Amino acid sequence: MIEILNATEVSRARETGALVADILQTLKSRSAVGTNLLEIDEWARAMIVEAGAQSCYVDYEPSFGRGPFGHYICTSVNDAVLHGLPHDYALVDGDLLSLDLAVSRSGVVADSAISFIVGDTRPPEKVAMIETTERALAAGIAAAGPGVRIGDISHAIGGVLSDAGYPINTEFGGHGVGSTMHQDPHVSNNGRPGRGYTLRPGLLLALEPWVMADTARLVTDDDGWTLRSATGCHTAHSEHTIAITTDGAMVLTLPEHLPG
Repeated sequence: MIEILNATEVSRARETGALVADILQTLKSRSAVGTNLLEIDEWARAMIVEAGAQSCYVDYEPSFGRGPFGHYICTSVNDAVLHGLPHDYALVDGDLLSLDLAVSRSGVVADSAISFIVGDTRPPEKVAMIETTERALAAGIAAAGPGVRIGDISHAIGGVLSDAGYPINTEFGGHGVGSTMHQDPHVSNNGRPGRGYTLRPGLLLALEPWVMADTARLVTDDDGWTLRSATGCHTAHSEHTIAITTDGAMVLTLPEHLPG
């Protein structure tokens, strides 16, 4: 299903995006050496409930997961890159933590992910990987606009990732959002320009470049959800929800969109 939102719905999406950005930045500021992933999940739950919003994850039960997700945020550490199931783990200095959050409010979803390093240690290879996913995300956003093809976005993202020397996995990538979290069209993190669905104003897309240092192969944890690099190498993930407008792409999940 591909949804095209009207102006009122896009306005509501901006509000949802601001909420997601606010929660993620608050969680980042609270995440320190010794913080437990289950604490982060509880903080996310409390903020979502306080905002009168709904989690997109708690009851989420897709074909690639094992049963309902049962938590409010994805917490992926080091070699975990996607769908990290919160569990009893205390963060240590130098951990690379990715937080992925999707929330619905007023009938519209926004989805975003950030990666950052916990504590004072800054391993240069982890810093470079995070920065690469952020640059790839910026390239994908810059390529988006009315009349653009999905392949143009994928090509822009993939160009940044491959130029940095990272293998690219195309099993999981960006996607449409709207009244639900995962919709068509799929937005691969690599592709050919001029191919795929033609973007229209009112379309919402979640773009999410993610990479693993030395492999494109994923393995699934025993929890049935957490996806890790097959070699145990470190990983990173960045994501924004954008709205296609007549003028280009509007990023909905930036912190500066917060009310007030």
